[in-house]
Parts: sequence; C-alpha cells; structure tokens
Amino acid sequence: MAKKRNYRREYDTYHKRKRQKKRRAGRNKARRMMIKKKGKRKLKGKDVHHKDRNPRNNKRSNLRIQSKKKNRGNNK
Repeated sequence: MAKKRNYRREYDTYHKRKRQKKRRAGRNKARRMMIKKKGKRKLKGKDVHHKDRNPRNNKRSNLRIQSKKKNRGNNK
C-alpha cells in the first residue's frame, strides 16, 4: 500500500518558503489583473499563462488566457 501524503510536511518544506510565497502571490496578482481587464466570465475554467514562465513578471504583454489543460501541460 502506498504511503499517505504528509501535507503538513510538504507545506513546511516547500510552500512556506519565501520564494514560493512570492511566486504564488505573483500568480494570484496576474489572475486578479486579468479578471479586472477581461471579466470573470472569460476566465471561468481557464488559467492565466505567463509567456516567459516567470510568475512575477505581470506585464500585460506577458500574460494570456489559456485552458487549464494547455497551460498546465507547458512544463518544458
């Protein structure tokens, strides 16, 4: 049987790091910016894609709306 996932340890060792918090804040900010610009209905079921893959670069020219499947498959 597979070992249970320890979410507390995962948070403490990765998600709580200062760098990760800044990256998450950047992604959240980009989403808020796009909602303000395009409207909430346009983003329903979609992700905000950072063209340069840097979540802290929230210039309008660096952002675009993509399907979740396409955006989350861009891990190259």
